[in-house]
Amino acid sequence: MTREPAPATGSDARPLGGPATPVSPVWTAPVRRTRGGLIALTIIGLVFGSLALLLVFVYLSTFLGASALVLCLLLALVPLTGILLVVRWIDRWEPEPRPALWFAFLWGAGVSIVTALVFDLGVQLALAAVGSSRGGSEAGGSGTGTDAFAAVLQAPLVEEGAKGVGILVLFLVLRRRFDGPVDGIVYAATIAAGFAFSENIQYFGVAMAEGGADGLGFTFLVRGVFSPFAHVTFTACTGIAFGIVSRRRAGGTLGRVLIVLAGFALAVALHGLWNGAAYLLTTDSALLFYYVLVQLPLFIGYIVAVVLLRRQEERITVDRLGEYAAAGWFTPREVSMLATGPGRRQARAWAARQPRERRVAMRLFIADATRLAFARQRMLNGTADRVARADEAELLALVQAHRAIVIG
Repeated sequence: MTREPAPATGSDARPLGGPATPVSPVWTAPVRRTRGGLIALTIIGLVFGSLALLLVFVYLSTFLGASALVLCLLLALVPLTGILLVVRWIDRWEPEPRPALWFAFLWGAGVSIVTALVFDLGVQLALAAVGSSRGGSEAGGSGTGTDAFAAVLQAPLVEEGAKGVGILVLFLVLRRRFDGPVDGIVYAATIAAGFAFSENIQYFGVAMAEGGADGLGFTFLVRGVFSPFAHVTFTACTGIAFGIVSRRRAGGTLGRVLIVLAGFALAVALHGLWNGAAYLLTTDSALLFYYVLVQLPLFIGYIVAVVLLRRQEERITVDRLGEYAAAGWFTPREVSMLATGPGRRQARAWAARQPRERRVAMRLFIADATRLAFARQRMLNGTADRVARADEAELLALVQAHRAIVIG
């Protein structure tokens, strides 16, 4: 029986030893490397995020009841599933660590919601102390008592602030893996998906209690079908800003802070615009007109931006791996296989017919080659540190090992 050859590597592939030195610059001094940041993030995220989400469920059950909570939770899973499938597609080219995505979801579904609830409670207590009846942020459960100030200003500031802090934590802890706007969108969208999930449970429950099946059906149509990506589009502005900052060293700290603040301000503005329309437009026809005129073009614009940013990631991978190919680390056919969509699909289709060891090696070959390209990009951006430069040597060794298994 003959062994089927691997695609794209070709007979001109260099032997495992490769060239004597990687493409310059490479950090060669010993560097103590640790994954403690990701481990700590995972533990903190799973423990505190889960506790916060449990508190949210307890709070919701106090006025929804157990059976209504379960029903509304199942309904909220529908838009959540759609959002996460889109996020997975966006993240497909250079996937983020799974523990970081779990942290992002739990931060949005638990920590951000608890923050909004606590802040809302504080505002209501403060206003009650001065004899005012105003109060209620969007996530605070005040229902029809929410006034224009709370809807248009308080809720967007508190909620986008709480979600933005989650992105900041991920940016600081995973600095070596935060490579650009697409990563910012992925983390922001995951946090926003978690927030919308918990918030939808509340909205569905309140609608069912006040309007029965008709009220629940209408609310599900509005929030689960027409606007499931509303929170994603808001918070993505902050995520994109962090992604831009991750590729910049010029401008100093002040310049990077201003970029993040600009992204946050845009997130708050879009959130306030959406809340204001829902609060001020009292007829279904007016709200539908606003949706078609404003929200739908915004959503289409986001789709176009994401597609363009994905293509930019592909170009970066092609260019950076092309530089390594010029130094002898890859063949041109391997660059085509590792750095283009059609090449990857062909490689995965070939690997699917191979033994498990070669399937895994092909998957890792693609993933680590992509990480290598973005590590190189960080060096060119001037944002690489000593540990990031050590990544290059490690990743070059890994891709050679994966190649050796793939070509057998």
